[in-house]
Amino acid sequence: MSDLAAHYTRFRVADRLLLTGHSHQAWPDVALEGQIEAFDDAALEVDEKWGRAFAKADRLRAAYGELLGDPGGDIALGQNTHELVVRFLSAIDITGRPRLITTDGEFHTLRRQLGRLAEEFVRIVRVPAEPADTLAERLASEVDDRTAAVLVSGVLFETSRIVPGLGAVASACERHGAELLVDAYHALGVVPFDIDGLADAWIVGGGYKYLQLGEGNCFLRLPAHAQQTRPVITGWFAEFDALADERDPTLVAYGPGATRFAGSTYDPTSHYRAARVLDFFVEQDLTPARLREVSLHQRGVLASAFDDLGLADEVITRDRETPSGRFAGFLSLVSPRASEFQRALAERGVLTDSRGEHLRFGPAPYLRDDQLRSAIGALGEIAT
Repeated sequence: MSDLAAHYTRFRVADRLLLTGHSHQAWPDVALEGQIEAFDDAALEVDEKWGRAFAKADRLRAAYGELLGDPGGDIALGQNTHELVVRFLSAIDITGRPRLITTDGEFHTLRRQLGRLAEEFVRIVRVPAEPADTLAERLASEVDDRTAAVLVSGVLFETSRIVPGLGAVASACERHGAELLVDAYHALGVVPFDIDGLADAWIVGGGYKYLQLGEGNCFLRLPAHAQQTRPVITGWFAEFDALADERDPTLVAYGPGATRFAGSTYDPTSHYRAARVLDFFVEQDLTPARLREVSLHQRGVLASAFDDLGLADEVITRDRETPSGRFAGFLSLVSPRASEFQRALAERGVLTDSRGEHLRFGPAPYLRDDQLRSAIGALGEIAT
């Protein structure tokens, strides 16, 4: 989709080797229009701007519902996934059921927060993330009546492996009265999300990565039974829809649906930017199916170019056993020198990133095939 680059002139994607698409994709030029609109609405309406801002938030909620295969779903918004995960944790019974199950391959939001909770009063069971094909089965086997929740990614952030069979975890959680939270951040915008079997799951994610929405655009999809929850970590926007009601000073009130997981006053600029980018995706026919098609092609180009280098496995290698369709949006290369290679590539103008022994090349739909091959070619120059 080389013609797409013409819409990203401010990020200069045609002239730069930006291979951090799994972390921060470039924003289309129209994103700036959204930010200017936010300023203009504030200047025009001052404190009455919130009606316009809430309309942008509703646009974002609707888009996330569609992407999750849950149109009209109950979606809470947040500036980042951490604040939403903390509200989720504060709404479940981690005192009566002080056992949380997760994997050793989770993103930092879960890894750090759950690790700190484990230092105090919660037992954390960490199931090995690999092999990914059996992860769901192994998670399900750990769920018992002491378990408050299972927290797992739909795509593993180090390896790009899609985790199949999460419906089995949902079934185990239902049998034991536990909750399931699925992190879809590394899936949305690159792997069509299938909510089949996950109707009772909480789903968290955001648009900072593949959706090109920038910061401040995260979400928590609520299952139907969330209507009975009362998160302990709560902001005054959680009662925004009930402010006119007669209040009992001894009881903290909550609004309906996802409102109960709202925070407090926030900067709505990110939602204006997101709404404009979402419109751009529609205009360019960047549907989940189309984005998946592009991603599989680009990852294939990267993998083929890497194999052509003929580098020794002990220097750097990749998973060649797993079919390409079981990976999400980036190519993960394994090397004890991953961080060294990442820095050396950056010096040559190739932006990638590394996590431990994983060197990650993340393409994006506005990059040309020759740009992808050039990036891998630079790796060949420093790894020989």
